[in-house]
Amino acid sequence: MKDTQRVDKILSNFGFGSRKEIKQLVKNGQVKVDGVVIKDSAMHVNPKESVIEVAGEILKYRQFIYIMMNKPQGVISATYDNRLRTVIDILPDEFKCFNLFPVGRLDIDTEGLLLLTNDGQLAHELLSPKKHVPKRYYALIDGNVTEKDADAFWEGVVLDDGYKTLPSELFILKSGAFSEVEIVIYEGKFHQVKRMFEAVGKKVKYLKRIQMGELKLDETLNTGEVRELTEDEAKLVKAVQRAN
Repeated sequence: MKDTQRVDKILSNFGFGSRKEIKQLVKNGQVKVDGVVIKDSAMHVNPKESVIEVAGEILKYRQFIYIMMNKPQGVISATYDNRLRTVIDILPDEFKCFNLFPVGRLDIDTEGLLLLTNDGQLAHELLSPKKHVPKRYYALIDGNVTEKDADAFWEGVVLDDGYKTLPSELFILKSGAFSEVEIVIYEGKFHQVKRMFEAVGKKVKYLKRIQMGELKLDETLNTGEVRELTEDEAKLVKAVQRAN
Protein backbone atom coordinates (compact mmCIF):
# COMPACT_ATOMS: atom_id res chain seq x y z
CA MET A 1 0.00 0.00 0.00
CA LYS A 2 2.95 2.36 0.55
CA ASP A 3 3.09 3.33 -3.14
CA THR A 4 -0.55 4.40 -3.15
CA GLN A 5 -1.73 7.93 -2.42
CA ARG A 6 -5.10 9.62 -2.09
CA VAL A 7 -6.34 11.04 -5.38
CA ASP A 8 -6.97 14.45 -3.81
CA LYS A 9 -3.39 14.57 -2.49
CA ILE A 10 -1.95 13.66 -5.90
CA LEU A 11 -4.07 16.26 -7.69
CA SER A 12 -3.33 18.89 -5.06
CA ASN A 13 0.41 18.30 -5.54
CA PHE A 14 -0.08 18.76 -9.28
CA GLY A 15 -1.64 22.15 -8.64
CA PHE A 16 -5.30 21.33 -9.28
CA GLY A 17 -6.46 23.24 -6.20
CA SER A 18 -7.45 22.56 -2.62
CA ARG A 19 -8.97 19.29 -1.43
CA LYS A 20 -12.36 20.99 -1.48
CA GLU A 21 -11.88 22.11 -5.11
CA ILE A 22 -10.68 18.64 -6.12
CA LYS A 23 -13.69 17.07 -4.39
CA GLN A 24 -15.84 19.27 -6.65
CA LEU A 25 -13.89 18.16 -9.75
CA VAL A 26 -14.56 14.53 -8.79
CA LYS A 27 -18.24 15.28 -8.07
CA ASN A 28 -18.50 16.84 -11.55
CA GLY A 29 -17.17 13.60 -13.09
CA GLN A 30 -13.98 15.21 -14.40
CA VAL A 31 -11.50 12.77 -12.85
CA LYS A 32 -10.81 9.33 -14.31
CA VAL A 33 -8.52 6.58 -13.08
CA ASP A 34 -7.62 3.99 -15.74
CA GLY A 35 -10.45 5.24 -17.91
CA VAL A 36 -13.13 5.02 -15.23
CA VAL A 37 -14.82 8.10 -13.73
CA ILE A 38 -14.23 8.03 -9.97
CA LYS A 39 -16.73 9.04 -7.28
CA ASP A 40 -14.47 9.39 -4.23
CA SER A 41 -11.59 11.90 -4.05
CA ALA A 42 -10.17 10.04 -1.02
CA MET A 43 -9.66 6.76 -2.89
CA HIS A 44 -6.10 5.44 -2.98
CA VAL A 45 -4.33 4.82 -6.29
CA ASN A 46 -0.78 4.08 -7.32
CA PRO A 47 0.24 7.05 -9.49
CA LYS A 48 3.15 5.06 -10.90
CA GLU A 49 0.86 2.37 -12.33
CA SER A 50 -2.53 4.03 -12.87
CA VAL A 51 -3.45 6.51 -15.59
CA ILE A 52 -5.01 9.55 -13.93
CA GLU A 53 -6.95 11.95 -16.12
CA VAL A 54 -8.36 15.35 -15.13
CA ALA A 55 -10.71 17.10 -17.56
CA GLY A 56 -9.13 15.16 -20.41
CA GLU A 57 -5.53 15.91 -19.34
CA ILE A 58 -3.41 12.85 -18.47
CA LEU A 59 -1.03 13.43 -15.57
CA LYS A 60 2.59 12.71 -16.39
CA TYR A 61 3.87 10.79 -13.37
CA ARG A 62 7.37 9.27 -13.39
CA GLN A 63 8.93 7.06 -10.74
CA PHE A 64 12.22 8.95 -10.86
CA ILE A 65 12.58 12.52 -11.92
CA TYR A 66 15.68 14.69 -12.37
CA ILE A 67 15.38 18.47 -12.14
CA MET A 68 18.00 21.12 -12.87
CA MET A 69 17.66 24.31 -10.84
CA ASN A 70 19.56 27.54 -11.23
CA LYS A 71 19.52 28.16 -7.49
CA PRO A 72 19.13 31.78 -6.45
CA GLN A 73 20.73 33.41 -3.44
CA GLY A 74 18.62 33.53 -0.30
CA VAL A 75 17.23 29.99 -0.40
CA ILE A 76 18.75 26.98 1.34
CA SER A 77 19.49 23.54 -0.08
CA ALA A 78 17.10 21.63 2.17
CA THR A 79 13.70 19.99 1.93
CA TYR A 80 12.25 21.83 4.94
CA ASP A 81 13.10 24.73 7.22
CA ASN A 82 10.78 26.54 9.60
CA ARG A 83 12.55 29.90 9.15
CA LEU A 84 14.12 30.11 5.71
CA ARG A 85 12.84 29.43 2.21
CA THR A 86 14.13 26.18 0.73
CA VAL A 87 14.76 25.05 -2.83
CA ILE A 88 11.67 22.83 -2.46
CA ASP A 89 9.53 25.85 -1.55
CA ILE A 90 10.35 27.55 -4.88
CA LEU A 91 9.63 24.49 -7.07
CA PRO A 92 6.66 24.81 -9.44
CA ASP A 93 3.57 22.92 -8.20
CA GLU A 94 3.83 20.34 -10.99
CA PHE A 95 6.98 18.89 -9.40
CA LYS A 96 5.89 18.92 -5.76
CA CYS A 97 4.26 15.47 -5.84
CA PHE A 98 7.58 13.73 -6.48
CA ASN A 99 9.12 14.15 -3.00
CA LEU A 100 12.26 15.70 -4.48
CA PHE A 101 15.37 16.53 -2.50
CA PRO A 102 18.56 18.40 -3.43
CA VAL A 103 21.64 16.35 -4.30
CA GLY A 104 24.22 17.90 -2.01
CA ARG A 105 24.03 21.54 -1.05
CA LEU A 106 24.89 25.03 -2.13
CA ASP A 107 25.32 27.72 0.55
CA ILE A 108 22.46 30.19 1.00
CA ASP A 109 24.43 32.90 -0.84
CA THR A 110 25.74 30.63 -3.61
CA GLU A 111 23.94 30.47 -6.94
CA GLY A 112 23.92 28.00 -9.76
CA LEU A 113 23.51 24.38 -10.69
CA LEU A 114 21.58 22.26 -8.24
CA LEU A 115 20.22 18.83 -9.09
CA LEU A 116 16.98 17.74 -7.43
CA THR A 117 15.70 14.18 -7.64
CA ASN A 118 13.80 11.45 -5.84
CA ASP A 119 16.35 8.84 -6.94
CA GLY A 120 18.09 8.11 -3.65
CA GLN A 121 20.58 5.63 -5.08
CA LEU A 122 21.78 8.08 -7.72
CA ALA A 123 22.10 10.86 -5.14
CA HIS A 124 24.16 8.55 -2.93
CA GLU A 125 26.52 7.75 -5.83
CA LEU A 126 26.92 11.40 -6.84
CA LEU A 127 27.77 12.41 -3.28
CA SER A 128 30.01 9.43 -2.47
CA PRO A 129 33.49 10.62 -1.47
CA LYS A 130 34.89 7.58 -3.32
CA LYS A 131 33.56 8.84 -6.66
CA HIS A 132 35.30 12.24 -6.52
CA VAL A 133 32.65 13.78 -8.79
CA PRO A 134 34.11 17.11 -10.01
CA LYS A 135 32.23 20.34 -9.30
CA ARG A 136 33.10 23.49 -11.25
CA TYR A 137 32.42 27.00 -9.94
CA TYR A 138 32.73 30.52 -11.25
CA ALA A 139 33.88 32.92 -8.54
CA LEU A 140 34.55 36.62 -8.08
CA ILE A 141 37.44 37.05 -5.65
CA ASP A 142 38.42 40.06 -3.56
CA GLY A 143 42.16 39.97 -4.14
CA ASN A 144 44.71 39.39 -6.87
CA VAL A 145 44.63 35.67 -7.73
CA THR A 146 47.97 34.46 -9.12
CA GLU A 147 49.53 31.33 -10.54
CA LYS A 148 51.03 30.82 -7.09
CA ASP A 149 47.48 30.34 -5.79
CA ALA A 150 46.74 27.92 -8.63
CA ASP A 151 49.84 25.92 -7.67
CA ALA A 152 48.75 25.89 -4.02
CA PHE A 153 45.27 24.63 -4.94
CA TRP A 154 46.81 21.89 -7.07
CA GLU A 155 48.98 20.83 -4.12
CA GLY A 156 45.99 20.97 -1.75
CA VAL A 157 45.52 23.71 0.83
CA VAL A 158 45.09 23.35 4.58
CA LEU A 159 41.73 24.64 5.78
CA ASP A 160 41.02 26.38 9.09
CA ASP A 161 40.26 23.05 10.80
CA GLY A 162 43.57 21.48 9.71
CA TYR A 163 42.08 19.42 6.85
CA LYS A 164 44.19 19.32 3.69
CA THR A 165 42.07 19.41 0.55
CA LEU A 166 42.44 17.14 -2.43
CA PRO A 167 44.17 18.69 -5.44
CA SER A 168 41.89 21.15 -7.25
CA GLU A 169 42.16 23.12 -10.48
CA LEU A 170 42.14 26.91 -10.47
CA PHE A 171 41.73 28.76 -13.76
CA ILE A 172 42.35 32.52 -13.70
CA LEU A 173 40.01 34.35 -16.09
CA LYS A 174 40.98 37.85 -14.94
CA SER A 175 43.33 38.97 -12.18
CA GLY A 176 43.45 42.30 -10.40
CA ALA A 177 42.09 43.93 -7.24
CA PHE A 178 39.06 41.76 -7.98
CA SER A 179 39.76 38.51 -9.82
CA GLU A 180 37.50 36.23 -11.83
CA VAL A 181 38.25 32.53 -11.67
CA GLU A 182 36.87 29.08 -12.26
CA ILE A 183 37.70 26.33 -9.79
CA VAL A 184 37.15 22.59 -10.00
CA ILE A 185 37.01 20.63 -6.74
CA TYR A 186 36.66 16.88 -6.28
CA GLU A 187 35.11 16.76 -2.82
CA GLY A 188 32.45 18.68 -0.95
CA LYS A 189 33.57 19.98 2.41
CA PHE A 190 31.45 22.61 4.19
CA HIS A 191 31.96 26.08 2.58
CA GLN A 192 34.95 24.51 0.84
CA VAL A 193 35.63 27.02 -1.95
CA LYS A 194 35.32 29.99 0.42
CA ARG A 195 37.60 28.36 2.97
CA MET A 196 40.18 27.46 0.31
CA PHE A 197 40.48 31.08 -0.75
CA GLU A 198 40.63 32.19 2.88
CA ALA A 199 43.57 29.78 3.25
CA VAL A 200 45.48 31.82 0.65
CA GLY A 201 44.41 35.17 2.13
CA LYS A 202 41.56 36.04 -0.22
CA LYS A 203 37.79 36.36 0.02
CA VAL A 204 35.03 35.00 -2.23
CA LYS A 205 32.57 37.80 -3.12
CA TYR A 206 30.33 35.81 -5.47
CA LEU A 207 30.09 32.08 -6.15
CA LYS A 208 28.14 30.16 -8.77
CA ARG A 209 28.28 26.44 -9.53
CA ILE A 210 28.29 25.89 -13.27
CA GLN A 211 28.96 22.16 -13.59
CA MET A 212 28.63 18.91 -11.61
CA GLY A 213 30.25 15.85 -13.14
CA GLU A 214 29.40 16.10 -16.86
CA LEU A 215 26.18 18.04 -16.21
CA LYS A 216 26.45 21.74 -17.11
CA LEU A 217 24.14 24.51 -15.97
CA ASP A 218 21.75 25.60 -18.71
CA GLU A 219 22.67 29.27 -19.03
CA THR A 220 19.19 30.07 -20.41
CA LEU A 221 17.70 29.28 -16.98
CA ASN A 222 17.19 32.45 -14.97
CA THR A 223 17.99 32.24 -11.25
CA GLY A 224 15.18 30.39 -9.52
CA GLU A 225 14.07 28.62 -12.68
CA VAL A 226 13.99 24.85 -13.13
CA ARG A 227 13.53 22.29 -15.85
CA GLU A 228 13.69 18.53 -16.19
CA LEU A 229 16.94 17.07 -17.47
CA THR A 230 16.91 15.98 -21.09
CA GLU A 231 17.42 12.28 -21.77
CA ASP A 232 21.05 12.94 -22.72
CA GLU A 233 21.65 14.96 -19.54
CA ALA A 234 20.05 12.24 -17.40
CA LYS A 235 22.42 9.70 -19.03
CA LEU A 236 25.41 11.92 -18.16
CA VAL A 237 24.30 12.04 -14.54
CA LYS A 238 23.59 8.30 -14.33
CA ALA A 239 26.98 7.46 -15.86
CA VAL A 240 28.52 8.10 -12.44
CA GLN A 241 26.74 4.96 -11.16
CA ARG A 242 28.64 2.86 -13.69
CA ALA A 243 31.99 4.51 -12.97
CA ASN A 244 34.39 2.83 -10.57
